[in-house]
Amino acid sequence: MVDGTPRVSEWPPYERPREKLVSMGAKSLNDSELLAILLRTGNRNESAVALGQRLLATFGGIPGLSRTVVAELSRVKGVGLAKGAQILAALELGRRMSERSLVPEESIRSGESVYRLLGPRLREERKESFWVLLLDTRHRLRRMEKISEGTLAMTPVHPREAFSPAVRESASAVIFVHNHPSGDPEPSPEDWSLTTRLVECGTLLGIRVLDHIVIGDHAYVSLRERGAPMGG
Repeated sequence: MVDGTPRVSEWPPYERPREKLVSMGAKSLNDSELLAILLRTGNRNESAVALGQRLLATFGGIPGLSRTVVAELSRVKGVGLAKGAQILAALELGRRMSERSLVPEESIRSGESVYRLLGPRLREERKESFWVLLLDTRHRLRRMEKISEGTLAMTPVHPREAFSPAVRESASAVIFVHNHPSGDPEPSPEDWSLTTRLVECGTLLGIRVLDHIVIGDHAYVSLRERGAPMGG
């Protein structure tokens, strides 16, 4: 009993998150119940489920939690460093699973396929970051790499750094991707200007620039689809 509130271990078995997961599967649990399994215990005033609910409310749900750092979580009563690390590790595993759901053998030709690959990661980032997807002659993904990370409003990108991984690994084509932490994926004038420079540089290097994707909050913009001239 926690100050008059039953502990999860005192609940009926069919209501306990762990037993519920075992008998009915992970999909049967809501977000706070899944967090309760990671937390294992609550604090003097809350059960693990109640603590999970408070974390979700405090940080803005799962998307908000994924943007936190361990230091922020550890300041919450009942969490601490160890539990905070466990939560962020679980969220990162889920994000990586989502990224890898697009198999390398699949050709990447649309903004939608790029968004499925990097959207879950970049739409939660607090800072603007710039990525390159390295593709082979059939536009299959070979690897993706972060080129730079900037501030809330911008990230410095030079064509030399942007194409360095593609040159190093002899990529046939590339797609550039960056996020807008504001949540609005509408390309800025600087985004259009940078895209023109990157396409020109790619032409000189013999590396086709297929697209430049801007990712926002559950949305994206393809500059190719908006009419920007590309290299392939």
